[in-house]
Amino acid sequence: MYRLKYDPAAEAVHEAMPAAASESLTLALAEACHDPIAASQPYGEDDGIVRMIVTDQALAVLLVGETLKTVTVLQINYLG
Repeated sequence: MYRLKYDPAAEAVHEAMPAAASESLTLALAEACHDPIAASQPYGEDDGIVRMIVTDQALAVLLVGETLKTVTVLQINYLG
């Protein structure tokens, strides 16, 4: 199990999203905490470190830290 962390700006975007979009992203991030590689897709080159999650209304860029078992949300774009 990985621990979820947020960049403060990404957290602010997530908190400001409408409830349905926020819930969908929250569920996707929870899946990423169980298996970050299976629950996400490569962001650019597939290095297994920088990943992204795409939901119907959002795109989140993640940093997967194997050593400390963390998934850090670097950026969230609300697609509305």
